[in-house]
Amino acid sequence: MAFEYAGEGALDYFPCRYGKSKLLFRGPRRRLDVPYVAAIGGSETYGKFVAQPWPELLEMHLGMQTVNFGYLNAGVDVFLHEPQIAEATKTAELTVIQLMGAANMSNRFYAVHPRRNDRFLRASNLMRAVFNDVDFTEFNFTRHMLSALRAKAPDRYASLVQELQLAWVARMHQLLEKTPGRKVLLWLNDYHPDSASDPLGAEPLLITEEMVAEIRSKADDLVRVTPSPAACGSGTQGMHFAPLEEPAAATMPGPKVHEEIAAALGPVISRML
Repeated sequence: MAFEYAGEGALDYFPCRYGKSKLLFRGPRRRLDVPYVAAIGGSETYGKFVAQPWPELLEMHLGMQTVNFGYLNAGVDVFLHEPQIAEATKTAELTVIQLMGAANMSNRFYAVHPRRNDRFLRASNLMRAVFNDVDFTEFNFTRHMLSALRAKAPDRYASLVQELQLAWVARMHQLLEKTPGRKVLLWLNDYHPDSASDPLGAEPLLITEEMVAEIRSKADDLVRVTPSPAACGSGTQGMHFAPLEEPAAATMPGPKVHEEIAAALGPVISRML
């Protein structure tokens, strides 16, 4: 078995698998034969660079085990196509589903890696026809590609955004229908102080009020968390990372944001359990 050196100052996430899944979730591995709340989502749920991510803090609030199924850089596709997640939510008392951005999923324009959803794999014939002046071999990541297309051809980029948004709503309907039992949607937004200046928009990327309204009826509740200025402005304070990881850490929610997420979810979920 190979291990990757994380570097001095970095966290040990105790990566683990559940069942026959190929996905590595944040550990330590938890029991699934006792009552638990399932938490699924992307890097924010995983808690990259944070010692106590919101699922762990929520567990302390609820007094019930919360299993962290957050996956780094995940889009909806990871959870829609992972059988173990479907099995885990069947036995969960409740499932919290973080709203993930619309860019990191396969669609009519492009395909992403089935597990590393932020990785751009290939452009479709439709994409090459619409953007016939673009060399797609230059791109490895979805965000880089979208930024380049927006700058080069904003009118054509708008048609791509529309496709992504329609696909996201359809996939979220599928995911919510596939997830049994009680469900709470977590909408975490504007957690980075510079998000307003990002030309692609704030995380979750390309998600609008109207899109969330279209899927809201499929869940039991929706908790929207807009972190306080103090939490957003805390930067990397309290985060754990190797020296070369500081730029990446600066783009992720810090401990205070995770505390506010757990504080917002706690009362809502307590009433439902």
